[in-house]
Amino acid sequence: MNEKVAAITGGGSGIGKAVALGLAGAGYAVVVAGRRSEPLEETAREVSKSGSQALAVVADVGDPASVRSLFGDVHTTFGRLDLLFNNAGVAPPPVPIDELSYEQWKVTVDTNLTGAFLCTQEAIKLMKSQLPRGGRIINNGSISAHSPRPHSAPYTATKHGVTGLTKSTALDCRGWDIACGQIDIGNAETDLTKGFSTGVVQASGGTAVEPTIDTRLVVEAILYMASLPLDANVLFMTLMATEMPFVGRG
Repeated sequence: MNEKVAAITGGGSGIGKAVALGLAGAGYAVVVAGRRSEPLEETAREVSKSGSQALAVVADVGDPASVRSLFGDVHTTFGRLDLLFNNAGVAPPPVPIDELSYEQWKVTVDTNLTGAFLCTQEAIKLMKSQLPRGGRIINNGSISAHSPRPHSAPYTATKHGVTGLTKSTALDCRGWDIACGQIDIGNAETDLTKGFSTGVVQASGGTAVEPTIDTRLVVEAILYMASLPLDANVLFMTLMATEMPFVGRG
């Protein structure tokens, strides 16, 4: 087959769905993975309408066996993988760190960090063995990979960890034609940011309305990163609303 193949975790909604549709429009066959079958199937139907091949796979990125099965399905169906977008993520309720439960901490780490590692590991195995060799991995970091919001210890810790994973993957895969980069997104317009228009708790303790950006801009940024030849890489990109209170946060 001639078309490239992309896998997107958390592909049933929000940024993941938007990126899946964007990559389909750019000629990729698309695999969308996540925990809920219904939104995944809807994304796959929309991808198919654009003329691209689509596969929806229910998977838990924090479970090694589930991740192995996911990438086994990718290999069986398409025979290769050119792009992985590690997008799946969760955020626990915003509570003080001393009130956070172990279970809340663990599910965040399992999904955001361990999940990205497990998917990266399986993607590398495919990319090393396929012909032509190589591919690209893009991790969804966050503004929180740089600076935390109040009461966000698990999310912030995992996103700092994703940055380390990005750097290590980029280093370890240099000799295998595998590029790894990270996009740190600030206030993309999704269901998760709807409340930003009425006010978000700030580091000062007060609240402030925060601007958002169209998710289309995130898609365009990832399409640019994906369009580069494998001997070029955007290691880190920060894409944010110009007036969001990130620079100088706190």
